[in-house]
Amino acid sequence: MIMNSRFVRFLAAFSLSLLLVSCGERKLHPFIKKGEGRAVSGETNPATAKPGTPAPEEPRSSPPARNKIGNLNIITDQLPDEATKFRPVTEKIFALLKPVPEGDLKSYTETVPKSGDATFEMIPIPGGEFTMGSPDSEKGRGDDEGPTRTIKIEPFWMASTEVTWGLYRSFMENENGPNRNKDGSLNLNGDNLSPEPPLASNPELIDAIAQPTPPYMPMHNDMGNFSGYDAKYPAVAMTQHAASKFCEWLTAQTGHYYRLPTEAEWEYACRAGTSTAYSFGDDPALLDEYAWHGDNADGSYQPVGTKKPNPWGLYDMHGNVREWTLDAYLSDYSKHPEGALNPLALSPKRYPRVTRGGDWNSLSPDELRSAHRIPSDPQWKDIDPQQPKSIWYHTDAWGLGFRIIRPAQNPTLEEMHRLWNTGPGKK
Repeated sequence: MIMNSRFVRFLAAFSLSLLLVSCGERKLHPFIKKGEGRAVSGETNPATAKPGTPAPEEPRSSPPARNKIGNLNIITDQLPDEATKFRPVTEKIFALLKPVPEGDLKSYTETVPKSGDATFEMIPIPGGEFTMGSPDSEKGRGDDEGPTRTIKIEPFWMASTEVTWGLYRSFMENENGPNRNKDGSLNLNGDNLSPEPPLASNPELIDAIAQPTPPYMPMHNDMGNFSGYDAKYPAVAMTQHAASKFCEWLTAQTGHYYRLPTEAEWEYACRAGTSTAYSFGDDPALLDEYAWHGDNADGSYQPVGTKKPNPWGLYDMHGNVREWTLDAYLSDYSKHPEGALNPLALSPKRYPRVTRGGDWNSLSPDELRSAHRIPSDPQWKDIDPQQPKSIWYHTDAWGLGFRIIRPAQNPTLEEMHRLWNTGPGKK
């Protein structure tokens, strides 16, 4: 009896010690501050809060709240890390932003000084509501194109064509600035082996925008008219990170805020008020009139803007090159709330992210539909000999490019910085 009593006391003491150790080592969710019960990245979306809802008893174990960045609603639970070392650059560019014109948006032509005064056209896209994804009945529909969701989009401008070599080459080849470090940042002291001085000490902070290191092979891949980087052809084979940094570089020169479109913005603009498989209807026999694809492109990309545009004046939305969006790839739209305004999926991971639009090598008409999606893949860098592989180039993705947008309202500083620095991400 005495032995049993001692054994019971031993078990009680041992259990208490385990409980104390467990409490002492409890790890908090990475987006929850100690002593708080809400996400610290971004703002809590008031649309998801219910008045009078009591606080949870154990806030540290509750899921992180939805986040909001400027006018974009984040629909995933994690946000990527910000590139804090480049924040002084963002702050200076933010101070240079010009006001957005009041009233109805109008088309305009932008000039890029550091690209030899090359120009591009921006088309106004009205705000509205559309059905994102494709219905079960649509021929060629993939499992990742549903369930369909009603999505609301605010107005923006979108480039009428994909970004061309005429615009992109100067950025890619660093023709307008001093040497770069391996990560693409400005080599401020001319010595690759020594530490860099703080960015804040540099009077020309805008020149510190991360730009690509030079490619080890021609990124035109001998396509087009075999004359190299022909200004009329779409720029290709860049990473999402490189495309976002181009937008930052462009904003610094023009005072207009440019970025990649969200996946929802891209599909909304591609559909241009339609609900059919393509922006011109459901008949794939008409594709030759609107798109460069595997049956008519002769094994190469083609000059931009040479096919018919969609109803809103956007060219090559159904082919020529696939286009980057801002979004991390989700396996379907189940996380998109019905009626969401400007949804965006972000992830700290580099792969997969979303490309849209089909390309010059697409052999199936299904790949050219408005709803079709393709996730990025590490195999797009298979022939890159570098270790680690480049954060700037997809050496095996010759059908991949991008186009840019400009929102109808200027961003917050947080939005501006975050969305230019979602890449390169963690592997």
